[in-house]
Amino acid sequence: EPDEIDRLGAIIGSAFTFDPNSESSVELDPRRLTREHVEAFARMGLNRASIGIQDFNPEVQQSINRIQPLELTRQTVAWLRETGFQSINFDLIYGLPHQDEKTFGTTIEQALELGPDRFAIFNYAHVPWMKPAQKLLKVLPTAETKLGMLKLVTEKLMASGYRYIGMDHFARADDELTRAQASKTLQRNFQGYSTLAGADIYAFGMSSISQIDSHYRQNEKTLPDYYAAIDAGRLPIARAVRLTDDDRIRRTVIMKLMCDLELDFDQLGSDLDVDFRDYFKDGLEDLRQAEDDGLIERMDTGLKVTEMGRLLLRNLAMRFDAYLESNPNRFSKTI
Repeated sequence: EPDEIDRLGAIIGSAFTFDPNSESSVELDPRRLTREHVEAFARMGLNRASIGIQDFNPEVQQSINRIQPLELTRQTVAWLRETGFQSINFDLIYGLPHQDEKTFGTTIEQALELGPDRFAIFNYAHVPWMKPAQKLLKVLPTAETKLGMLKLVTEKLMASGYRYIGMDHFARADDELTRAQASKTLQRNFQGYSTLAGADIYAFGMSSISQIDSHYRQNEKTLPDYYAAIDAGRLPIARAVRLTDDDRIRRTVIMKLMCDLELDFDQLGSDLDVDFRDYFKDGLEDLRQAEDDGLIERMDTGLKVTEMGRLLLRNLAMRFDAYLESNPNRFSKTI
């Protein structure tokens, strides 16, 4: 309720001091939102919003049990603009049941009419072994259809003035992310793209993940376990990971590729204090097929991702991940 949002804002404000120019964002579900909620979020000082949409097609919405009419999203956007929110992002998903290039193209056109500042276009993660309810989803698009949808949305958004930001994301030409990419200061963490280099992430609430320097910590995933830890006077951390030197090196290279769409072998070798070509000889060898397929261009000093390669950027970055080969049962397929 709005009064609960006000109370939460007061609690957060009593514990932290915010920069007057800070970027504060909230994820919203239009199906459970009123104007009073939006006004309460604005009173908290929030100035950015991300709206979960997935798809506007009624048949797709019915198949995933998420009925969200276009007009509902249109009203949410209007409330956000009227209450002073500076930036609005739309989350869309391709690879859902009953989607194809035609229907998803219509969704993109409808979304463009609402004028968001950013788009995040995600591949549907089909993980029925983790989410049993997904076993009910039988008719999914083929990999070829999904790649076609991704290509289509990329073309439509770029033709409408949005810039391709690394992987999955698009932003207006005057957006901070676009300027950061142009100046090679774009950053990425497990939550997405950012302009804040080296910013730590402190997470509150069950299942949330903190990233502090080279440490990752995830809170308890269930409410009883979460409160049991707090009642016992300890932090509700379920598991923690400390990155090795190799982890940090590989994280830097992967993030550089995902943000700049290119790698300077000599510069990275100097920054990381390694012989880049020798350290990553297996990964670079694995990329030969990608080069033959026109996904990357090799240069004496490094490599650059092509326009076609942008569609498969995650696949290219995977070549530098030491854990994927030993863990073939990954959460979701990239295409």
